[in-house]
Amino acid sequence: MGHQQQFAPGMRLEIRDAEWRLTRIDHASDGGQLLSCTGLSELVRGREAQFLSRLEDDIRILDPASTQLVDDLSQGHRAGLLTLATQLRDTAPTDDRIHLGHHAAMDALPFQLEPTRQALDQPRARLLIADAVGLGKTLEAGILTSELIARGRGKRILVLAVKSMLGQFQQEFWNRFTIPLTRLDSQGLARVRNRIPANHNPFHYFDRAIISIDTLKQDIEYRHYLEQAHWDIIIIDEAHNVAERAGAQGASQRARLARLLATRSDTLVMLSATPHDGKPESFASLMNMLDPTAITDPGTYAHEDFRDKGLVIRRFKKDVRDQLGDFPDRQIDRHYATASQLEEQAFEQLMDVSFHTLDGQRSAGSGLFRTRLEKTLFSSPAACLATIENRLAKLQKQAPSPERAADIDSLEGLSLAVRDITPEHFGKYHALLELLGRKAGQGELGWQRDSDDRLVIFTESLNTLAFLEDNLPGDAGLNANQVGVLRGTDRDRDIMATVEAFNRGDSPLRLLLCSDVAAEGINLHHRAHRLVHFDIPWSLMVFQQRNGRIDRYGQTQTPQIRYLLTESEHPKVRGDQRVLEVLIDKDDQASRNIGDPSEFSASRTQEEQEAQVAGVLESDDDPDDLSALFAGLLDDQLSDSESPLDAFIPDTAPAASLDELTTQPPRLYPSTLAWSRAAIDWLRQAMREQGQPLEASVDEQAQRLELVAPEDLRQRLAYLPREIRPEHDRFILTADTQRMQQALDQARQEDDPWPSVQYLWPLHPVLEWLRDRILNAFGRHTAPVIRVPGTLPEGQARILFQGGYPNRRGQSLIQAWCAVPIGTVDGTIGKPISLEDTLAELALDPESLPNPGIEGDNSALQDALSGAVKAAERYLHQVRVQREGEIDDRLNAQMAEMDALKDRHLKQIEIDLSASREQETRKQRRRDDRTAQLERIFADYGDWLEATQQIENQPWLQVAAVFTGDPAARQESPE
Repeated sequence: MGHQQQFAPGMRLEIRDAEWRLTRIDHASDGGQLLSCTGLSELVRGREAQFLSRLEDDIRILDPASTQLVDDLSQGHRAGLLTLATQLRDTAPTDDRIHLGHHAAMDALPFQLEPTRQALDQPRARLLIADAVGLGKTLEAGILTSELIARGRGKRILVLAVKSMLGQFQQEFWNRFTIPLTRLDSQGLARVRNRIPANHNPFHYFDRAIISIDTLKQDIEYRHYLEQAHWDIIIIDEAHNVAERAGAQGASQRARLARLLATRSDTLVMLSATPHDGKPESFASLMNMLDPTAITDPGTYAHEDFRDKGLVIRRFKKDVRDQLGDFPDRQIDRHYATASQLEEQAFEQLMDVSFHTLDGQRSAGSGLFRTRLEKTLFSSPAACLATIENRLAKLQKQAPSPERAADIDSLEGLSLAVRDITPEHFGKYHALLELLGRKAGQGELGWQRDSDDRLVIFTESLNTLAFLEDNLPGDAGLNANQVGVLRGTDRDRDIMATVEAFNRGDSPLRLLLCSDVAAEGINLHHRAHRLVHFDIPWSLMVFQQRNGRIDRYGQTQTPQIRYLLTESEHPKVRGDQRVLEVLIDKDDQASRNIGDPSEFSASRTQEEQEAQVAGVLESDDDPDDLSALFAGLLDDQLSDSESPLDAFIPDTAPAASLDELTTQPPRLYPSTLAWSRAAIDWLRQAMREQGQPLEASVDEQAQRLELVAPEDLRQRLAYLPREIRPEHDRFILTADTQRMQQALDQARQEDDPWPSVQYLWPLHPVLEWLRDRILNAFGRHTAPVIRVPGTLPEGQARILFQGGYPNRRGQSLIQAWCAVPIGTVDGTIGKPISLEDTLAELALDPESLPNPGIEGDNSALQDALSGAVKAAERYLHQVRVQREGEIDDRLNAQMAEMDALKDRHLKQIEIDLSASREQETRKQRRRDDRTAQLERIFADYGDWLEATQQIENQPWLQVAAVFTGDPAARQESPE
């Protein structure tokens, strides 16, 4: 039965009387294997199919010794050389060097490849990329994903992102890496329901998807589908949003969903510049998603628990400045506004007011209610007035009492004072207008509204945002279509459309008003280098996120950042504003000296940082003393040189150059473009002989390929996101990364975030289609014979084999090529030689290899094939012996580490229970439950290690090509 056999990608199989090439192996729900195949024989040629091994009565692995050797009669042996070149390119790497990812459409730097190196060192790639804001975590994730795809470990991919990032992440993965992600936002989900049969799992239909975790959290139906699906790679962007946080309902739902997803994928990649919120339990929840065996006590853990696991990588701008080159430092300044008389009256009334029923009611991160009112008044009268009215509405619903009546009177009086502060009397608003320049004039910031000069304004309050939206366009001389607004209550597709428009050159947008929904991940630096904080956040984490929208990798101009503050004559207000000035100073100091402002307060959550500010503001001490105390407190936090993340980061020296991280395997063609040109030329001729035209051309000088998709390629495209399909399916691909960047810049000038030019490299669907067409060139269970008289002596041949040893999942742990020398006259079989030596001996030049196109006698080669296969198997066994010790040592070390970790977890259970005063029977139940859960976790991981790290005994082997010095026909001598 088929399920008793050991399969490996690359094998040729006979299923249902047709020949197939095995491309991928997955687990099946029936306990067998799901075999993904591409058809080779006549009736199924080029078709893709999947077979369940337990349901197929007869799956025959074709014996390489019975391979039919057929002369390659194509011009210049193009078909045979292309087949061999494609097999070489298609060989999955098994080492820890980077083979492909650094060739993406970007100027790769060594630090961007380090996460991939760290992930490849692990048994399974599980990693938190925690680089500071703006260093390109999405690009680093793309490099890792590309490398895993090249290794056969990235067919099914799921990306979870915040809703404002769906479009941007999708575009980056396609434009830079040609990895197509189907966007399942609210609109995309509606399209899915129309495209797939009822009750079908959409996550089985789409192999690569991107979706908002909040969409999944809210949709019970899709959560159910999620539980039934499995991926090769899951990426969670802005991963701090899925950490477990006590008392946070939405965060807890996201955390539960993330924990589920962590069990549904071998590879898990998390991205976050602020992963540690100050709570050890919260950060431990992220680590346990990456590796549930890592931490024994989520409340207390040390570096020996996890440092060697390589779960985290983190760099700041200062760490990689020598690689970044021209990465301009930000320039910041504070812009002061003198409070108007009406504002002074409101401040005085607020500072004098006392509440009887509200003073004891603290809100998270905002301190007492009066402090919350002060915070909103610092933002805008509109924000303060909304807070007052909301609280009045609640009080008026409560039972009458003298205290309640007094608080209502105080709030109504304060409401009148705040309501009097109209835009004409709002000092900070007028300061903003002076900063921007009223009407058509140019302000102090140097912003030119009539040119392609974009500006970003942040505010925390939605009411302040609405005030600016209503008043700023007219007062600043802007049309309504020149101002965009981003708020968290907007639909995901509206947020993405606004961001795309702001980054587009032909868009009229010049000013973007943002709430802090835009503070995470969004790229605004393509056209903006000026940012204004209309109000000052009370958390350094928010400073970091906001400023990172324009101060990030790829910014070519000096970021100009301005903070607006109100100057008041009231001593308490003046002192409180001084506290905010200290925050600004510390953010700037950290950015210059450390690279990450959040390091000042890494031991505190965002809410705790805001509560700390509130506590200082609520004190009755002298304002100057408070500011000094507050500044000293931040410095004390900074003086602890070890970041909470340091304990997770392995003690490995970063690579100094790309050469230390990458490698270039053997190739027959000098570049992907040269291979593509040869493939197009051959395929055009082959299709012409079948009466099928191929509209395609390659210009190597311009590094450009153009192709109109034929029918079989269009069938493949139907399963890809519609955004990537060009008009009329006419693809324009460039192999030049600089021209690709120009195409991206041009797309931002136009009404489409998807450039008309796409990147030409091995992962593009067009090139994957070309690869499959070439690998099917010689048909059923055949290998090409390439005649090279003059290179090899007459009577000599080389049979080139590819093979390896798979793990239980069919993934090759050992890959090897070799050539077996054959004497075609006496049938001798020589000692196998390496691929490198073979290619050096043959010195193949695909552009100048003559071919008379005459079929020769291959009987001697066919007779020697069985002996050559045995010689190749012996060679593979020798390679296995050399590598097996290393692989077994690594597996044994992992198993020993597992045993030690398990013992520590069991001891921790006893420590926890010993401190409990529960009845012994209840403690025993808890002990049994936790022990059983622990046993399941370690058993699952042990099974995974054995299935993926243990080498199977039986190798797979196939004949790739035969080179012979014998001519096709002997020339008779003249009489």
